[in-house]
Amino acid sequence: MNPQSRMRLWGMVRKEMWQIVRDPSSIAIAFIMPVVLLYLFGYGVSLNAKNIPLGIVAESPDLITQSLQGSFDRSEFFKPITFSSIQEAQLAVDESRIEGIVLMRSNFSSNLQAGLDAPINIIVNGVDSNQANITNGYIQGVWQAWLVHFAEAKGIDIKLPVQLEQRVWFNAALSSSFYLVPGVIVIIMTIIGSLLTAMVVAREWERGTMEALMVTPLHMKEMLAGKLIPYFILGMASMFLSLAIAVWQFGVPLRGSFWILTLASALFMLVSLMIGLLISIVSKNQFVAGQLAIIVTFLPAFILSGFLFDINSMPAAIQAITLIVPSRYFVSLLQTLFLAGDIWPVVIPNMLALLAMLVFFYIIVSHKFHKRLE
Repeated sequence: MNPQSRMRLWGMVRKEMWQIVRDPSSIAIAFIMPVVLLYLFGYGVSLNAKNIPLGIVAESPDLITQSLQGSFDRSEFFKPITFSSIQEAQLAVDESRIEGIVLMRSNFSSNLQAGLDAPINIIVNGVDSNQANITNGYIQGVWQAWLVHFAEAKGIDIKLPVQLEQRVWFNAALSSSFYLVPGVIVIIMTIIGSLLTAMVVAREWERGTMEALMVTPLHMKEMLAGKLIPYFILGMASMFLSLAIAVWQFGVPLRGSFWILTLASALFMLVSLMIGLLISIVSKNQFVAGQLAIIVTFLPAFILSGFLFDINSMPAAIQAITLIVPSRYFVSLLQTLFLAGDIWPVVIPNMLALLAMLVFFYIIVSHKFHKRLE
């Protein structure tokens, strides 16, 4: 790059940087929004089910039924409420005061001591199917743990069909914030890269300053780079801020390489910038550009990236659509680098996918971005 080209590029970069400084919304989106979203999802949103209100009904209360109820009392997952009859408990379910019922029949204790079948009846509110499955699983876990403890204390030989030895990898505490926070960083970078950049060229067209830029000695590549560099710096600064909050505030472990994380973030940021710039070139209107950016980038990043919803659980047609969503690959990268480490069979394919998307969108933007009035 010759000195004249560097001077023109630097002038374009300075222009865009001053535009960012004079626009409070850009600063708010880059530095205030990440903090709000991270604290909202880190503290306010939880995929963990705790303190589930659960009804306990014992038709013939005794020491054994009290012992089982004590297991639910000691569990962090339940907030047991005792009812004298199944009718009262069913009414509480109907009124959404409890999420489920554990019913111990009148012959529960006698059958258990005699070595006969002594099942407990479980009724779960199935309006929210996900919550119902979680509640049912937790009840089964408490019941089986208590049964083993009871058998050992009484010297009774109770053989369960399966002995479960559970081991959780990567997120031993089963903290939902460890899972959510990396995904929030993807959403933040998507908004900064696509939404802000979508306004760049559209703003020039709306304000009538594009004509003035076209009569300058700026080459197309210099104008393109001059518009992208400031927003790339802004997006990476926001990423580092989010990373610091994730690690130091929420305690999310960064088990992978910081430099690989930085490279992956830079790749994704460039892809988002290219998509946003392409939207602004096509629309030439800030409102339309903003709406397109939300539809094309933000919503897919939120719904189809694996951030909240498991991709493997989606229909095959929807899974195929996720293959063209850049945030899908970045979510996988961040979750792997944060929680598992440098797992190269995951890191390399996702990095190559982002690189291919960057080349693809760069070619399209270069073809569409011309210094002429159309």
